[in-house]
Amino acid sequence: MKTHHLILLTTFLFVTLFYKENMGINMGLFGIVCAVLTCINTPQRNKTRLFFVLFITTILSSAAFVWYGDFSSFLALVSSLILLSFRSKSRKLKILFILPVFVTNFFTFLCRFLNFDKWIPKRNSSGTGQKLLAIILIPAFFVFIFFVVYTYGSDQFANLFINISWDINFWQLFCLSVLGFFLAFNYWNFVVERLIYKQHSVLDNDFNNAKQIPKPTYSFLTIGAERMSGVVTFLLLNILLVFFIVSYNYEQFYETPKTPVQLSEETHERVGAVILSIIMVILVIMFYFKSAFNFDPKAKLMQLLAKIWLGLNTVLLFSAMMKNTEYIVNYGYTYKRLGVYAFLILATIGLGITFIKIHRKKTNAFLFNTMFWFFYATILMISFVNWGGIVTRENIKRKDFSVEYHQDSVNFNDCYLLKYAEDSHNNLLRSYVLDKVNKEQKKTFLSKLLYYETINTK
Repeated sequence: MKTHHLILLTTFLFVTLFYKENMGINMGLFGIVCAVLTCINTPQRNKTRLFFVLFITTILSSAAFVWYGDFSSFLALVSSLILLSFRSKSRKLKILFILPVFVTNFFTFLCRFLNFDKWIPKRNSSGTGQKLLAIILIPAFFVFIFFVVYTYGSDQFANLFINISWDINFWQLFCLSVLGFFLAFNYWNFVVERLIYKQHSVLDNDFNNAKQIPKPTYSFLTIGAERMSGVVTFLLLNILLVFFIVSYNYEQFYETPKTPVQLSEETHERVGAVILSIIMVILVIMFYFKSAFNFDPKAKLMQLLAKIWLGLNTVLLFSAMMKNTEYIVNYGYTYKRLGVYAFLILATIGLGITFIKIHRKKTNAFLFNTMFWFFYATILMISFVNWGGIVTRENIKRKDFSVEYHQDSVNFNDCYLLKYAEDSHNNLLRSYVLDKVNKEQKKTFLSKLLYYETINTK
């Protein structure tokens, strides 16, 4: 299919699915159709293994949104579609360029739209399609726009049509058409500027031959002085970190027990400090190993000290993870406590990739290129799993189970709450959950979420 056909078809599909509807099954269907159309229209040379992986994750993300319809599944679906579209146009361009490419295209949308020769094919001979566009579609588009504007700008003009039974929300139809066209145009017709292709080497994972020659980074420091600076820095940081690990673990596991509120505040503060320190660790490694010292035969000691430092920071992360586990055992699961695990695991992966960077002599861009995919995988994992159900299922076993918290602050746990209400004869809770589920089940088909369709309210 031609680009303009895809744009118009996607716009029509968007308006059809979302007119007078809330987001639900329609969003999932839209994602699946876009993914299938992308797969069909992608050149064979760009259909790499990564492309098919992204195609599958897009389908799964669409299914997750059909099931849950929450922010995490929405983020997963949008991310997957953008990545799929980007990879369908270029198989070699580094994925981190996706941000400047789409931001640039969004801001240049109007200019690219008005450049009709770029996205509407030229025809030398007249045909039915050309007449349809020139005589019907273009005039109808402008008439519709001005009709909506005049209707909202003049009551007298609107009264001329008041006796006509319009079962159409013109304003919503107009907004959906504009939004749908904007999204479709940027999805199917985005442009990668030549400047970005020229900067492609900036994000290479490996150093070029010129950067493999050991030479000083700064004119005011010789390479020997810079090497010695790195050795002293990493040696002192290792000693400092050993003392910090000892004091950190003593405060966490051997100090006088505190109230739940105090423990919660301290746990989150300390975990936040640990994650911040890990980010700083990676930045320091990037500073010293950005080029020359990766290949300097005299920098073996500095590399060893850096690897030891990474190992000690991993020990610190496991200490924070153990404390979070103890906190959960004592006070139960929450979204935040599960989120702490996610951040700590990502931080551990970051340290591992940093170790690989030093050991295999990779560029700093290697860190970002690799971590991007782990962040994407995290988004997918969050969207695919019913974490609210897990939180409620585990906490419901506790004697201090808080009905109010799980009723107001935890999502997609209705099955567990209904069972708990029946077992505890809590009619008020049962009535609340059933009202919520019935409200969701009464929505129109395209606005439904399949999760609520699986709940038996009888």
